[in-house]
Amino acid sequence: MESWVLLRTFCLIFGLGAVWGLGVDPSLQIDVLSELELGESTTGVRQVPGLHNGTKAFLFQDTPRSIKASTATAEQFFQKLRNKHEFTILVTLKQTHLNSGVILSVHHLDHRYLELESSGHRNEVRLHYRSGSHRPHTEVFPYILADDKWHKLSLAISASHLILHIDCNKIYERVVEKPSTDLPLGTTLWLGQRNNAHGYFKGIMQDVQLLVMPQGFIAQCPDLNRTCPTCNDFHGLVQKIMELQDILAKTSAKLSRAEQRMNRLDQCYCERTCTMKGTTYREFESWTDGCKNCTCLNGTIQCETLICPNPDCPLKSALAYVDGKCCKECKSICQFQGRTYFEGERSTVYSSSGVCVLYECKDQTMKLVESSGCPALDCPESQQITLSHSCCKVCKGYDFCSERHNCMENSVCRNLNDRAVCSCRDGFRALREDNAYCEDIDECAEGRHYCRENTMCVNTPDVECEFSILPENECCPRCVTDPCQADTIRNDITKTCLDEMNVVRFTGSSWIKHGTECTLCQCKNGHICCSVDPQCLQEL
Repeated sequence: MESWVLLRTFCLIFGLGAVWGLGVDPSLQIDVLSELELGESTTGVRQVPGLHNGTKAFLFQDTPRSIKASTATAEQFFQKLRNKHEFTILVTLKQTHLNSGVILSVHHLDHRYLELESSGHRNEVRLHYRSGSHRPHTEVFPYILADDKWHKLSLAISASHLILHIDCNKIYERVVEKPSTDLPLGTTLWLGQRNNAHGYFKGIMQDVQLLVMPQGFIAQCPDLNRTCPTCNDFHGLVQKIMELQDILAKTSAKLSRAEQRMNRLDQCYCERTCTMKGTTYREFESWTDGCKNCTCLNGTIQCETLICPNPDCPLKSALAYVDGKCCKECKSICQFQGRTYFEGERSTVYSSSGVCVLYECKDQTMKLVESSGCPALDCPESQQITLSHSCCKVCKGYDFCSERHNCMENSVCRNLNDRAVCSCRDGFRALREDNAYCEDIDECAEGRHYCRENTMCVNTPDVECEFSILPENECCPRCVTDPCQADTIRNDITKTCLDEMNVVRFTGSSWIKHGTECTLCQCKNGHICCSVDPQCLQEL
């Protein structure tokens, strides 16, 4: 009995302490309704009684409105939020039945950095955001929020950990790709709508806040901070201990039998081999793989970065990369107009009359290359690019990678305006300065992960495809051929789209299709994907 009284006293003291500690530092708090200074003069909203009388509540009416923070006010908001990884969105609301609308939207141009939306048509809450890799993401939480009843909603984000509470009940908890709060200048903040024309929220909102702190949901629901166990908790703990004791006894018996079997295996010799890229290597066998020296040790491949020699090259030669090899070798050079050219490199010279002459480095001398004529171009002169290694111009957007490149494993060819370059795939780092060879970054070994207590970091391979999708309840993405099904793309800024008005659109950009109001199109590496927004159709 005495122990029970002490336990209750302990819980009472620390429970009250948690409530008293709920005061929020103003520097960590963004009170959206107060800062927007909504009042009777604000078009489209009016003050009404809320769930409680502690703060003001506003009815967002079904009329045209523009509830948007001024540039100065928005920048004050974003100074608190920018580059923060722990924050919570709080709101008390009563949404009209079947309404689909945006609660809070932070976006820049077509990029939604943070947007909380409730769809009454699909009975779901959506979070739109951009990750640190500048890719758009959407998290969908099935829930009936638009039921014309009061609800308390909190969405807490801590790095890649997301928790959704509704009416002080934890509804969803997920691990997501970490949202980016690197908000550029010119970012806008809207309340109750996505923009002037779309995403109108209909209903009442009260206590709309953004807290830049961990576990901000406690400010809305103090009882969630309770840490004292109940009697039932103790009974469950005792039951679990008994189950663990049983598991331990069974495991010990299995280990004993396994040890007996292993003792018999010690009398056998089994050579362990290694397999890499379809080739099998024996124990202690070594080989070169790109820019790495690898060895098979006890069935495990161990690789080290290749150390390149630095030989002294003879006169009229210098170190340069050779196709198919990691290290530089001595190659013949030519001196021409104050610059050094390697064997096979070309350079153009233009006379005062504008005539182009092409030279090539051969046998340590720049020799004239006979002109074979240039193909006709099907683009206007303003779109034609002059090259330093050819007298023939090309059209803007020319695919240099299709001609020839030296990008090896884990490196991809990228087209620039006048040449092709190599670039390491996401999750890989360069082994030499031209990015032709790249190695996988082991985020686990380097401590670049967000695994919490009682979890294990596993370095998973990256998908080698342009378009991928992450299925629900799975950890690894899958490749897809249809770009319109993909939620992640490997962006190539050189692959543009031509919309229905012949306007060039860069990959990742979105626009409303000409002649429509509810068809949203997006450019995905040269592919145009369009979809109709049902919410927009309902608002017409």
